[in-house]
Amino acid sequence: MIASPRTFLVLGGARSGKTRHAMALAAQHPHRTYIATAEAHDEEMRERIRNHQAERDHSWSTVEAPLYLAEVIASLQDGSTAIMVDCLTLWLSNLFGAAADLEKETDKLLAIIVSSKNRLVLVSNEVGLGIVPANALARRFRDAQGRFNQQVAAVVDHVDFVAAGLPFNLKPGR
Repeated sequence: MIASPRTFLVLGGARSGKTRHAMALAAQHPHRTYIATAEAHDEEMRERIRNHQAERDHSWSTVEAPLYLAEVIASLQDGSTAIMVDCLTLWLSNLFGAAADLEKETDKLLAIIVSSKNRLVLVSNEVGLGIVPANALARRFRDAQGRFNQQVAAVVDHVDFVAAGLPFNLKPGR
């Protein structure tokens, strides 16, 4: 008997349907936790957060983890919960803003992904498909995000890319 995938990465562009697809993957489990990485620094972001909250019903518990993502996931390792992280791109951006050690934080997250006992559904933006950013910081972030997505894709069981609301499988689950 083939075991179903335990860890997932859902990639796509802005407004591609990534979150909806990830929620469907997590909804197959009766216990669900949504880990939010966004920080509401302005009204537009507050509105985005409210919209995401409205997409989830009462069956979801929510934990905010703008910086300490690996630690939060580790604290939820009961083996009976589907954990959805939305999104890794905002988390990486938060680390950039906090001048955190990206390599150290990435290593911690990769280790918890590999050792997770729960279904883990990770959402991330594919930022390398557009134009080359005009400034050095944006280019540095784009490059870091691309490398980070590759690292996560290498350790998860299953990877989907979502475009126009349609998931395309890039790495079939084990």
